[in-house]
Amino acid sequence: MIHIEKDPQALSQSLAEWITQTIETTLQTKDRFTWVLTGGNSPKLLYELLASGPYQERIAWEKLHIFWGDERAVPFNDDRNNAKMTYEHLLNKVPVTPGQVHVMRTDIEPEQSAQEYQKILHEYFSKQGNSFDLVLSGMGDDGHTLSLFPGTKVIHEKEAWVKAFYLESQKMYRITLTAPIVNRATAVAFLTFGANKAKALHQVLEGTSNVDLYPSQIIQPVSGNLHWFVDKAAASLLM
Repeated sequence: MIHIEKDPQALSQSLAEWITQTIETTLQTKDRFTWVLTGGNSPKLLYELLASGPYQERIAWEKLHIFWGDERAVPFNDDRNNAKMTYEHLLNKVPVTPGQVHVMRTDIEPEQSAQEYQKILHEYFSKQGNSFDLVLSGMGDDGHTLSLFPGTKVIHEKEAWVKAFYLESQKMYRITLTAPIVNRATAVAFLTFGANKAKALHQVLEGTSNVDLYPSQIIQPVSGNLHWFVDKAAASLLM
């Protein structure tokens, strides 16, 4: 499903309401809500909205279990760290339960961090059935999502739920969830805006399937729902 709003402000507002309603509805029948957050600049406004009224009051933060879709292997106090950004704009402002927030560690070797994170996920989810209640993700102007970048082997991972690898183009290690676990989510929501995303969005949604060029295409929930929240600029090339 595609949700199109006029600009990033309206888009973030729409997504904040949708996320809040999704949490409220899920918690009517479950005692916890498992949520994968995304990093980068795009969700900052969204996080600020969720941390303020009326959303902060409507969300049962103590029942949320927080995860990340990917992380750069840089220290927590590095501005490029996804968890740092999320704490600054959201988690430090809401009453989450610290023990239910699962950061991808960057104070240990990336491979070890990936293994530890996968172990945590196996404590939450079995090998069958749905995984996360919601995966929030973004898409780069090159069509990447999570740390699934064009031309990388991790796009085609079939077994591991979390992988660490060295991304040559950025000269750094990345830690990422993989398609097998993300595609078992009950819902996946992409937040994408700006004219610089228009070409990639058109290719991902309406172009020929080529996950090596446009990795976001590989995110297709098996039994869940896929939502794209985009603004008019990003959607300008869609039919």
